[in-house]
Amino acid sequence: MGQCIVVQNRGKQSMNNFAGRTAAIFAALALSVATFAQDDNEVELVDLPDDIAAIVDGFDQEKIDYLRGDSIYGYAGSHEILFRRFRNKPPEEVEAYIDAMMRVDELMKFDPETDMASIPLNTEAKRFNAWKTRRPTEFDTPREAGPININRYLSAGPKLGIPTFFNLPVALTPEDLVAGDVDVAIMGIGLDTGTGFRGAAYGPKAARAGLVYGGTGMSNLPHMHTMVSPFNELNIVDYGDVSVDLLSLERSLEHIREMVREVATAGSIPMIVGGDHSLMYPDVAGIVDVYGAGKVGVIHFDAHYDAGGGQAHLLSHGQPVRRLFNEKLVPGPNFIQVGLRGYWPGQAGFEWMQEQGLRYHPMAEIEQKGWQPVMERVFKEALEDGPEYIFISFDVDVLDPAYMPGTGTPEPGGLTTREVFPIVRGLCAAKQIVGFELVELNPLVDPGYTSAQNSNRILAECLTGIAMRKKGITDPMYLSPLTTEHGHDE
Repeated sequence: MGQCIVVQNRGKQSMNNFAGRTAAIFAALALSVATFAQDDNEVELVDLPDDIAAIVDGFDQEKIDYLRGDSIYGYAGSHEILFRRFRNKPPEEVEAYIDAMMRVDELMKFDPETDMASIPLNTEAKRFNAWKTRRPTEFDTPREAGPININRYLSAGPKLGIPTFFNLPVALTPEDLVAGDVDVAIMGIGLDTGTGFRGAAYGPKAARAGLVYGGTGMSNLPHMHTMVSPFNELNIVDYGDVSVDLLSLERSLEHIREMVREVATAGSIPMIVGGDHSLMYPDVAGIVDVYGAGKVGVIHFDAHYDAGGGQAHLLSHGQPVRRLFNEKLVPGPNFIQVGLRGYWPGQAGFEWMQEQGLRYHPMAEIEQKGWQPVMERVFKEALEDGPEYIFISFDVDVLDPAYMPGTGTPEPGGLTTREVFPIVRGLCAAKQIVGFELVELNPLVDPGYTSAQNSNRILAECLTGIAMRKKGITDPMYLSPLTTEHGHDE
């Protein structure tokens, strides 16, 4: 999995190593489970207060040890909270409570007599892989490789034509990317089976139609803060959508990973518009396939840390970080998180992140120090201390719901657009970005256009940063003198 693929290899990536990679994945996950089990066995039992010890005196030692262990955290936030429930209760009620907790623990475990360890599929189905079968070129009018401009008119505005990302030309194959010398390929991945909440699958369509004004043409106005136009400096295309199995997150992963790898191998930067945050796993994995395990850093903007573990399903929109770590694709020190807030994770989650060497910047730090010092700290960690290659994972719920109502897990007290735009632009200018994803845009829960418009602007900020870097402007704090000073002061 750490093998590097030569960038700009125009041939299709062989899938012969799929079985080996799958075996490695499950081996890593099995090792992770074994490690957690070992940790559970080494849990230090807490001492019981005298009044609780008196109540449980005479109980079986197994029940007492259970009460002193960490299994009770599924029923109370701390031992003291549970002990408060037991005070002033007779021993028989306390014992019945402990019995109930232990019984529920057993009921929640996998039962080989009644539970399926995997979901069976009809492998005899003639259309088993129809969802990811690509359309043969022989079905279409022959054409030369290269981007396809589908606009009839010279200028492409948001009110006219077939919607594409920023009204850009379309590319469908790696050969199109190479022939067009494409810098950035924007691709939609309408996956929302990792959330249990529908709507993020429509994120790519909303982003394509989300331009309220502007557009692209032969000549385009610059980004006012920097006086750099990404649409003048870069070759950018809409790479269409990546198909997913609408009934299976796990079946979708390998194809997503293949498509991201395909774009990166062709020498273009994949910019993914989702879709839920389960995408982080196959998106980053596809990039790592090209640049090598341990050589890519991830800057993760999110209200949530998305490193959940111990669930029946091995991936959801709350677990991609853990899976990347378990498979040793991205080491902890290569991971930076920005914008965490709310009520998840708790103490155990933060302690796990510290043990992994992961660097995090919750809203609590921003509240204490202010945004500017925290942003500068993120720049230092990414630019001076981080690896050569950076992937940015941008969950739109990092923004306050006032700016991003269209998301499935909104969390009050988030970042503003005025805070987010410069840090995204600065990172993309100062560091070699090898991939970018914008996820969790759910237009079904936004009755207006705010979410799609701000999502478009976040993409545009990253594109502006990449264009700045191409022009040799790598200062993450760069602003044009023309737009920051009118020059008429005495």
